[in-house]
Amino acid sequence: MSKQPTRLTVNGKAHARVVESRLTLADFLRHELGLTGTHLGCEHGVCGACTVLLDGRSARSCLMFAVQANGCEVTTVEGLTPDDGLSVLQQAFVDNHGLQCGFCTPGMLITLTELLRENPAPSEDEVREALTGNLCRCTGYAGIVKAALDAAERLRNGRGS
Repeated sequence: MSKQPTRLTVNGKAHARVVESRLTLADFLRHELGLTGTHLGCEHGVCGACTVLLDGRSARSCLMFAVQANGCEVTTVEGLTPDDGLSVLQQAFVDNHGLQCGFCTPGMLITLTELLRENPAPSEDEVREALTGNLCRCTGYAGIVKAALDAAERLRNGRGS
């Protein structure tokens, strides 16, 4: 297999590697960088567990090669957590029972981070629409939606960053 030099910034830290051309971004994050919060579920882009932010936009890391992210800024679920504890959205997930097994949670958090950045006051329907690409088999989404709405309110009212 051919190898290619790849440079990208992940969670604010620059990385340069020579990688197999067919190495997925998800496998690069997990195996090259040890960022195991990016989960692999279906490996077809359907479940959303591998969702990351690529230059600020959500992307399925199982559907792209690491070399395609060359020169890009990648944010994983690990990059959402501030040094002093949980983010507002993460805390809202805890407070509103937005997770059970936790497998889908990283993709949900990434998706909702993008939503709340673009729409600080989403309706319940808008939250549900944003989550249509993220599958959860445990929660039934009620706690996840409630957490997103709670986080949005906290952020609007200045109760977090």
